[in-house]
Parts: sequence; structure tokens; C-alpha cells
Amino acid sequence: MDRRVFLTGLVCFAGVAPAEAGDETIRLRNFYNKDQSFSDYAVSMQGTRVAVSGFMAPPLKADSQFFVLTSRPMAVCPFCETSADWPDDILAVYTKRVFDVAPFNVPIVTHGTLELGTYKDPETGFVSRVRIVNAIYDRS
Repeated sequence: MDRRVFLTGLVCFAGVAPAEAGDETIRLRNFYNKDQSFSDYAVSMQGTRVAVSGFMAPPLKADSQFFVLTSRPMAVCPFCETSADWPDDILAVYTKRVFDVAPFNVPIVTHGTLELGTYKDPETGFVSRVRIVNAIYDRS
């Protein structure tokens, strides 16, 4: 077995598709223009799988399938306000399963489908303007 086949198999076994493993990682700031509107890049990527780097904020509740990805480490959960107050350096992340919480100061990369537009989570009441769904994450 050659090394490339082995590594591709290892990546697939870990739950990250080979295309995701080599994709460019996006920063949260790439989703917005200075006026808080969505960037052309964000609009063009809507509905596709993306990889976004950041930090996991402490979850709103235990055994959750939702967390907030932040551009810098935060020891407390950021906003649970209206979309008008939505900062441009956080991202809502919805996973398929209950996830293990990562320490707030450990960088992670989240892979999932990008969704844009205001959404209020019916379970938590958390309001987001941009989010990733069907997500997985790993330490960067």
C-alpha cells in the first residue's frame, strides 16, 4: 500500500472527506463586508461545504448539537441577542450529533454546509445570521 492511499484512507476513517482535508480554511472575517452585509465570497459559498477556523465558545447547554465558533478564545458564551446585534466574528455551528466540548482556547477547524440569513434556534433561542450545519470539527 502506498503512503497516499494509506493517508487518504486514514482521513476518510477520521470522518473528513479527502476534498475537505485539502480545502482552504476560511476565516470568519471573510463572510462579511465592512457594512455588516454578507461578502460576495459568502454569498457564492452558500449551500456548499466549507472549512472555518476558530475557537469553540463554551456551549449554552450540556449535551448539545450546537456551539458558537469565535475568531478568538472566549471564556463565556457570546451573544444570544437579535440579528441586529450579531457580531461579524462568530459563527453558529450545528452538528449532527452531541459533540465533545473543546477547551475554549484550543484552535479548531469546523467543516460543514454554509447557511446565510437570520435564523432563530427553536430550542435555545439563539439568533444567527450565518451558520454551518451538518458540521464536524477537529483540532487545527
